Amino acid sequence: MRGWGIGIAMLVAGTVAGSSIAAKTGAANIAADPVFGTWRNPKGTLTVETAPCRNGGALCGAIVWASDKARADARAAGVATLIGTQLLSDYHRTGQGNWSGTVYIPDMGRSFSSRIKQVSPETLTISGCLIHGFICKSQVWHRIA
Repeated sequence: MRGWGIGIAMLVAGTVAGSSIAAKTGAANIAADPVFGTWRNPKGTLTVETAPCRNGGALCGAIVWASDKARADARAAGVATLIGTQLLSDYHRTGQGNWSGTVYIPDMGRSFSSRIKQVSPETLTISGCLIHGFICKSQVWHRIA
């Protein structure tokens, strides 16, 4: 695995398929969860919006902004359009402020298990693991909206 050059997208990124982010209407109680919002990766190369998935109470996240370098890195890995790419898929609550789901790494073309821990209202720790919870990397993301 390369470093986290395009932010978590080097360890966690999504497919270009249609967004699984739910419309914010209709899931008011779920959408009120503090994990939902707009988050920036540590290097400032990606911004992801988290919201309920269309399939119900799960959490999903799609890229809403990416730096030029992040877009170029994604194109080199075969992801034509990084904006709109689903980064976080089908995360289910595993405890207060804890979620478990799947992430996709565009430069590897593979999905991996992942965990999100909401450390504070303004901070998420997102980790991705290669082999059943082993060989993991984590990043701290910050809320921007």
